Amino acid sequence: MEFGLFNLLVLPVGLGLFGFIEPCSIGSSLIFIKYLEGKPGARKLSETMLFALTRALFIGGLGAVAVLAGAAFTGFQRGAWIVLGAGYAAIGILYLAGRAGFLMRTIGPRLAGLNGARGSVGLGLIFGLNIPACAAPLLLVLLGLAGAGGASGNAVLGGFVSLGVFGLALSLPLVAAAAFAPARRLIDRLAALSDRMPFWAGILLIALGLWSIWFGIFAALPAPA
Repeated sequence: MEFGLFNLLVLPVGLGLFGFIEPCSIGSSLIFIKYLEGKPGARKLSETMLFALTRALFIGGLGAVAVLAGAAFTGFQRGAWIVLGAGYAAIGILYLAGRAGFLMRTIGPRLAGLNGARGSVGLGLIFGLNIPACAAPLLLVLLGLAGAGGASGNAVLGGFVSLGVFGLALSLPLVAAAAFAPARRLIDRLAALSDRMPFWAGILLIALGLWSIWFGIFAALPAPA
């Protein structure tokens, strides 16, 4: 198996845009939207772009690791789905228990205290661990290269670029939303919904968390040929 233009750019962009609406991605988007709440428009855009770039570089790094580690990488990815799913569910439980204010007082100010940019970088790294299920075709290519003993410099670079482009496309809808004033107002309304309807926000996050945990335990991941 080898990288061509399709596997390097076209497929990653398409799968990344599709991955934005997958359940294991929606949870991270909701949390990041909440993080942006109340910030000026220019700051929303700059921090969203920094989040997207950090996430893309980190996921690209995971692509290089996948080529080097081969099948062992699937165990790491399962663990990431389970851990992040547990985090989503825990936040949802806090909403249902009426402790969302506690969450904002503890987690929110700490992220905001990281001078904005550092908070966006931190979230980009955290959510970069979560490669959505739709990336399976890309992982199949990467693991196929590893299984064929193709962990050369070019293959590792191809793995980095392929999943890096995927990671960037995964966050592009958020960047586009932050770039336009009407969409920024929509982001504010979405963030405020978690305060106005904490019960349903909690239910949604718990459902997304359980789905992510289930997927990490039971989903079939691609194996190298």
